[in-house]
Amino acid sequence: MPALPLRHTLLPALLTLSATAHAVPITENLDVGGAIRARFDHDPDRKIDKAGLDTIMLRANYDSDSWIGAVRYRFYGKAYPYQYTDKVGDIQFAEYAWVGYKFDENRQVQVGLNKIPFGLQPYFGSTFYETLGNVIGLEDVEAVGAKYIHQQGDWNLQLGLYGRPAWPGRGTSNGTTYSSVVTSADDYVANGSRNQERQIAVARLARSFKLGDWQSEAGISGLTSRLENRDTHDDGRRNVIGVHYLGKNGPWGVQMLAARQQMSPRNPDNSERVTFGGYDGTYNVASRGNLYVGDLSYSVPGTFLGDWVSGVTLYGNYSRFDKSASGFDSSERFILGTSFSVRSFYIAVEWLNGRNDPYIGGSSYTESLAQGGTDHWENQLYMNIGYYF
Repeated sequence: MPALPLRHTLLPALLTLSATAHAVPITENLDVGGAIRARFDHDPDRKIDKAGLDTIMLRANYDSDSWIGAVRYRFYGKAYPYQYTDKVGDIQFAEYAWVGYKFDENRQVQVGLNKIPFGLQPYFGSTFYETLGNVIGLEDVEAVGAKYIHQQGDWNLQLGLYGRPAWPGRGTSNGTTYSSVVTSADDYVANGSRNQERQIAVARLARSFKLGDWQSEAGISGLTSRLENRDTHDDGRRNVIGVHYLGKNGPWGVQMLAARQQMSPRNPDNSERVTFGGYDGTYNVASRGNLYVGDLSYSVPGTFLGDWVSGVTLYGNYSRFDKSASGFDSSERFILGTSFSVRSFYIAVEWLNGRNDPYIGGSSYTESLAQGGTDHWENQLYMNIGYYF
């Protein structure tokens, strides 16, 4: 009897796990757990119809009156889009790993691999797939250093000093990190650069307030760092400034962000490209450009199907990266999606649309965020099913 396709075997296996797996409390302050996620990709134009294991994650969290900490580690491999590897674990890296101290309920410090405090937190919108801010190295970025968080009434101040981006993990590429970070180009990246980012300083100041019926937050963020070029041995800089707004009115949510990224790499060919990497790949990004993000969401109240389905959210997210160099085409991403929980499972279903987007529709992976790739809209369907324990 032939084996069933993976799409018929994976979901029942996850459903079986839901009846037995759970987080393990070690003490009243420490618990350990993780997640098993599956992904489904459908792109008829490229004849892609894939289903398989996405990620295995392990985590630990510690929280006491004074000391806090968290670590999460991810494993990938074998299944699409990593079908070129032999087994799960051939690609692996830490997402975060830090310890912290709470001076009081309003002040804390975190040391280690932690999220840089830039823009909307923790993400630039409601999407699972994230925005173009992620692939140009601004959204959901972890770095190695210290972060100070201070809440004073309606004001929130976060300051970060980082020596370097995330430590490299394991894979087949130079880009073996969870975050998209400045990385030396792999051989397949034409016009790639060999830079490394050091001495990263980040500041974020935000204020909560009421705007009519909207509970709101507005803020400003700044980032500056040193770019060391491994070929010329000269130092350039990376400077970013951004403003954001977040609003909530009942079930409705709005998020907006605008940021200017300006990098001055000392590349030997004076090119206006900086190579970034992550998730076992490297690609070029235009050295100068503006990022715009807008997100609208609606949280559907109540539960459905006998309380099996809850937390239903509908959302639309648009992001655009306008590049300053002449002849460099803008990159755009538009996502319509929904997320919800089915008992212990978290599910996201998204219609992905991209133009000059390295991850959508088969545009040039290495050049879409620089000079450009497919300069017309492409689309595909994506679903992620995760059991978190």
